[in-house]
Amino acid sequence: MRSLSLLFSILISCSLLAQDVLSPENLWKLKRVYGEQVSPDGKSILFIQKEYNLAEDGGTSHLMMVKLNGNDPNRISDGEESIGGAQWRPDGKKIGYLSSSSGSNQLWEMNPDGSDRKQVTSFDFDIGNWSFAPDMKHISFTYEVKIEESLLDKYEDLPKATGRAYNNLMFRHWTEWHDYTFSHVAIASYSPDGDDTGFTFVDIMKNEQYDSPLPPFGGGEQIVWKPDGSALVYVCKKMDGTQFAQSTNSDIYLYSLSSGETRNLTEGMMGYDNDPVFSPSGTHLAWMSMKQEGFEADKNDIIILDMKSGTKTNITSGVDQTFGHIVWANDHKNVYALSPINATYQAFEIGLDKSVRAITSGTHNVNSISLMRGNLIGTKSTMSHPNELFLWTIEKGEETQLSSGNKELISSMNMGKVEKRMIKTNDDKDMLVWVIYPPDFDPNKKYPTLLYCQGGPQSAVSQFFSFRWNFQLMASQGYIVVAPNRRGLPSFGQKWNDDISKDWGGQAMRDYLSAIDEVAKEPFVDNDRLGAIGASYGGYSVYYLAGIHEGRFKTFISHCGLYNLESWYASTEELFFANWDIGGPYWASPKPESYLKFSPHSLVHKWDTPILVIHNELDFRVPLNQGLEAFTAAQLRGVPSKLLYYPDEGHWVLKPQNGVMWHREFYGWLDKWLK
Repeated sequence: MRSLSLLFSILISCSLLAQDVLSPENLWKLKRVYGEQVSPDGKSILFIQKEYNLAEDGGTSHLMMVKLNGNDPNRISDGEESIGGAQWRPDGKKIGYLSSSSGSNQLWEMNPDGSDRKQVTSFDFDIGNWSFAPDMKHISFTYEVKIEESLLDKYEDLPKATGRAYNNLMFRHWTEWHDYTFSHVAIASYSPDGDDTGFTFVDIMKNEQYDSPLPPFGGGEQIVWKPDGSALVYVCKKMDGTQFAQSTNSDIYLYSLSSGETRNLTEGMMGYDNDPVFSPSGTHLAWMSMKQEGFEADKNDIIILDMKSGTKTNITSGVDQTFGHIVWANDHKNVYALSPINATYQAFEIGLDKSVRAITSGTHNVNSISLMRGNLIGTKSTMSHPNELFLWTIEKGEETQLSSGNKELISSMNMGKVEKRMIKTNDDKDMLVWVIYPPDFDPNKKYPTLLYCQGGPQSAVSQFFSFRWNFQLMASQGYIVVAPNRRGLPSFGQKWNDDISKDWGGQAMRDYLSAIDEVAKEPFVDNDRLGAIGASYGGYSVYYLAGIHEGRFKTFISHCGLYNLESWYASTEELFFANWDIGGPYWASPKPESYLKFSPHSLVHKWDTPILVIHNELDFRVPLNQGLEAFTAAQLRGVPSKLLYYPDEGHWVLKPQNGVMWHREFYGWLDKWLK
């Protein structure tokens, strides 16, 4: 009996020590950390921690507080409602945030400990992208203004009719049809004492048929107060229709509260000008700027404007890196910014004298930064760990972790090894390739292996932790993952980034084949069980590889990929992207080479390998017709194929239960053909 008891105790102990592997279901148990805000006294940090409930198919954003005293973060919101846009009031006595608990999205305030919650605004419309003026006399926000006439306005006797009519381009964008409204910036009076000001407001873009922030992904970082509260700047692309669809020329506008006048600060700068940040004294303004109109993946330089003299200085012109997420130093002599370098994202110090110094280093992504008492705080991720909050000393980059909401779950997961390899391409260039191995990898076994094709096309395969294209999840299912930083991906100099444009089916495809062919030489890679997977341009890559792979792969998965470049050009919305990367419309004379050489549909007569096609109804960037055409062609050719379709998702899959279903179908298909 004692022996049986001892054996039972040993088995129990072993089961407690055994680690699980990542699964689609527990991906949605991970907490997502973002939106950090440093308190005015520099002693505390607010941040958002979003938690999902798979059964309810939704999530709740909690407001968290962490102090620099070694204690764990604590939640200060009530946990019942999602908190958005949380900000410290400039005097540090209150925290403002957005809540829809009263029926519409309005500004609320609470004490720093979460007590005494009160509604501040009661507009008859939702507000967003809000901010306190530094002098606390005003707030700014955005709201939707209906300017254009709809068919329902025109035909009031047909209230149940659903038709829409448009006479210009940009009638839909990413996931939404144009609804005849525009996002405008407004300023309202505010009293920190809670006096009834009536919250009279001024629409500083009155009657303009333009949006600020920039649709579809711009936010409050594009609307910034001058430190004395006398003015604010905002980003806008003041053009419409065909011009809007073909241009990236956004500008930064300064609105003066005293005069009511608006001035364009970036007149004549033809690319994206974005994310302005005032120096602490307000004497200078910094922003990110692209030079070339129509090129959305151009180098982002940091421009400094002297507000008094009007002199503009490009402080990163001599650096072959692109930058973003600017933060001013207190001494006005430096700014801090993020930059991709060798397939990671790091924090840098850039002097107004054009000196550049790396603050952080390592195999990770620094995803955001703010200044806190002479240090930087922000979020960091790796392929094996989602975002958490960290502090870095500016002088040495020494790191301290401030949040650990996922510690218990991540520590219970058996993660695979992530290996950095440099592989020679067919044109003798060095290409960084990540290889991710299954947990408990055994080099004496043979493993099915996946070539991961990145989207963008200009988007680095960095140390991101994806909640869909998760490399550790792929590895946990028994696959080796090969993730190349092929031509066109940033962080290896601007030429490497630019080489993809107008050459989609050229060198980038050869880079993919160089990567998989080299790794496939390893004895633990089963060459009879290779697959290729990807989304967006990665989905395009899968379709293209299906016509040129010469038997290398046994299956393919394409998510929202481009299949027929001519029909895609005529159905997408941001035509500046197509014009730059494809070379223009297919009816141009001479016809751009991309249509003649690089459209996957022209190679479909060579398709002979099983393929899963995934596409979504609300993807207007790569419209649904692309997936339907590919699936129809595969079916008619007798290629084993399957269509996975979501009527309520866009370019990505964002709903929890849809996400789990996506993963189950994804791995079900791979397991069918590779295991």
